[in-house]
Amino acid sequence: MLDESQPRSSRPPETPKEQADEGLELAADSQHLRIARRVGQLVGQLLHQVSLEPKVEAHARGLQKTLLGSNDWSVLREGLDQVASLVIEAVTRSQREFEAFLKRLDERLETLRQHFSEQTQMHESRQDDTATLDREIRDELDRVGRDIANSQDLGTLKQSVSQRLEFIGNAMERFRNRELEREEMLAGQLEAMQEKVAAMEAHSDQMQAQVRKERERAMTDLLTQLPNREAWQERLMFEFNRWQRYQKPLTICVIDIDLFKRVNDSYGHKAGDRVLQLVARELRTRLRETDFIARYGGEEFVLLLPETEVETARTVVDQLRERVAGLPFHFGGEPVSVTFSAGLTEFRDGDAVESVFDRADRALYQAKDAGRNQTTSA
Repeated sequence: MLDESQPRSSRPPETPKEQADEGLELAADSQHLRIARRVGQLVGQLLHQVSLEPKVEAHARGLQKTLLGSNDWSVLREGLDQVASLVIEAVTRSQREFEAFLKRLDERLETLRQHFSEQTQMHESRQDDTATLDREIRDELDRVGRDIANSQDLGTLKQSVSQRLEFIGNAMERFRNRELEREEMLAGQLEAMQEKVAAMEAHSDQMQAQVRKERERAMTDLLTQLPNREAWQERLMFEFNRWQRYQKPLTICVIDIDLFKRVNDSYGHKAGDRVLQLVARELRTRLRETDFIARYGGEEFVLLLPETEVETARTVVDQLRERVAGLPFHFGGEPVSVTFSAGLTEFRDGDAVESVFDRADRALYQAKDAGRNQTTSA
């Protein structure tokens, strides 16, 4: 048995098999660590897509940190199980919150329905009271007319008319009192309804803000903070429909970072992620507000340039390409050249979304085949 306490110089030399086994073990550890880091990054992207409570998010970030630094498969498996549970819980919580919102909305709508029903009843009651008052006044006036026609004594007639007028006055007083009661009841109901509607609107605004936040989160690429592929598809259809209606120029561009895999393999995924972030920032800040950029996937970006002909767009993209090529990338103390190739095409009569994208993609690969760091239009 080898004595580990012996100095290395006094130990027997390792056999080729032992050296090979040790090399394989180190390579395996390195591979496991790379996988763990990639898993940790993917977990980070997943956590960005869901809304977590502060304590839960802190726990989730702790799990992500553990996954990033561990090459123990049991730790990875346990960590992923916990992350999955947290995500499921977050999705379930969001669903419960939305269901609770719908329930409260239903309750408040029922309150509104009851209010309108009561208003209908009050309206019918007012109509009944008005009809009753009208009938009573008419009846008393008829009686006054008969008393006048049949009366032989002025004193008796005066007394009779006074009684009829008093009855009419009492009837009008009763009607006025009932109207006051209805108005007070209506004022109370309106105040209560205004409070309920205000609460409903406030909660609705809160839910709409939450939905907008969740939508923005779902439509944003975590790493680059650019719109993601789903957001791209939505904007592409919007601009396509607009182009069909107004027939203004519309150019699409597909960008791919050259030899990106070499950066990942040579300097690690962290360096590759940094390249993506810096390129994305440069592209976003140099484009017009009316232009649209998204991360399509991997090292590929896509642009939409509304009301821009392809040659004008090519000039813009060439300027972007030169800017990116001039960025001072350094990894491991070494300068690293980062460039991209791009393919552009303009929408034409008879085009469909898919055919235009395929044409731009083919132009991109022509630029790649021509030596990279080039822009080609089709």
